[in-house]
Amino acid sequence: MGDPHCPETIRALILENPRDLLHLDPRPQVVGADIPIGLADMAPRRADVEARQRLGRPRGSSVFPAPLRVMLQAPSYEQACLLGRQQAGRALSRQTWNIIPMIRAMDNFLQECGDRQAWVREVHPELSFQAWNQGQAMTHNKKTPEGRRERHSLLEATFPGAHEAACRDLVHERYAPDDLLDAFAVFWTAARIAQGRAIRLPKVPEKDATGLPMEIVC
Repeated sequence: MGDPHCPETIRALILENPRDLLHLDPRPQVVGADIPIGLADMAPRRADVEARQRLGRPRGSSVFPAPLRVMLQAPSYEQACLLGRQQAGRALSRQTWNIIPMIRAMDNFLQECGDRQAWVREVHPELSFQAWNQGQAMTHNKKTPEGRRERHSLLEATFPGAHEAACRDLVHERYAPDDLLDAFAVFWTAARIAQGRAIRLPKVPEKDATGLPMEIVC
């Protein structure tokens, strides 16, 4: 969080639940969330399909299909896969199953108050890095030293010193180095959303059965 025009104001903290956003002072103008928002009942979301196409190979593989809405209530991974096969002929990745609790928490948070949909938006870090890098997807996987270096160079060119300050803020927290770089990419996109410069995938978003938009912004 902070002013993207003043890197020295950018600070990092780890929130346990989307509801914690309500306790930030001041409340962010825009929040980017690397969490699926809006869940289809049957077919894959157009947002996911277009995101993979836009990134191309190999980075497109980082866009995991969002779960079907029915999967949110599954008590186990096996049951979620069974429901998915029954509903739409597809299972669920383990990576997506591992974040189902956060997807469910975000879904509940946004549906409690319709106004929240205006300032909490779904963002995918690899799409953000691609847009940040003048339309060129990252060359290396984010978990490799080369991948971290190329992402860090973008960060330092735009927000000099912010990464070092964020590491100090989180010195007692547990997090993966690539997750912090992803957070900065999402922050970069949040600034673009606030400025009205962001790209929406798809251009005209679908809505799910509950009225939540199914889109990824970069």
